Amino acid sequence: MKTKIHQSLIESQKEGKKSFAVLIDPDKVEGHTACMRIINMGVENKVDYFFVGGSLITGNNFGQIIRLIKEHTDIPAVIFPGSSMHIEPEADAILFLSLISGRNPDLLIGQHVVAAPVLKRSNLEVIPTGYMLVESGNATTVSYMSNTVPIPSDKPSVAACTAVAGEMLGLGLIYMDAGSGAERPISSKMISMVRKSVDVPLIVGGGIDNAHKAAKAYEAGADIIVVGNGIERNPELLVKVAELTSRYNQQLKV
Repeated sequence: MKTKIHQSLIESQKEGKKSFAVLIDPDKVEGHTACMRIINMGVENKVDYFFVGGSLITGNNFGQIIRLIKEHTDIPAVIFPGSSMHIEPEADAILFLSLISGRNPDLLIGQHVVAAPVLKRSNLEVIPTGYMLVESGNATTVSYMSNTVPIPSDKPSVAACTAVAGEMLGLGLIYMDAGSGAERPISSKMISMVRKSVDVPLIVGGGIDNAHKAAKAYEAGADIIVVGNGIERNPELLVKVAELTSRYNQQLKV
């Protein structure tokens, strides 16, 4: 079943429209003031989504961040979970991630079995998502925590076949991620090959720390780009990527 946010992503993709999601990692946002700064900048610059989560969440502010988003904006708050514990009913949706690039059964189906009863009772929109970790030049938190080997960065055909398998399994989104703190983003060649191989919306994140890299991801075929670490280091990056996204979409109206 295609639900509200998922359906909007599909419609945007059909129109050729690009979307920008800001990732807020609860462990990397220090305090209420820093969080509100990102939220307010997101509102002012009309970002499309706030993703909340990370591979390892050690603090207790996960729910607080989602509540702040819901209190101060109409921008959808989407959970980007690192485990079955990362569920907050006040969010709008959750990416129900299946790590299809790895061979760890716990992240293919195990965590999902634990989370399913809780999600079934919630009002969260559950979006089945094929999550693909791509090698980025250095070890990332997600590769360590998931105990999986990323897809080699020079094997775009492997990424494409993996994405096709995910789509055939019925997953509604494909999310390609170089990981938090990636040394380099996913290559245009790999993004392009995956884009040509599947029909579902394609999310790309990791290693996008300037507007030029964001533009290359869009041009290669990403429907949604996710930026987190880069904004934590340089909040003005949010403004630049939002402007880029807006210009890209304005061209569709010409």
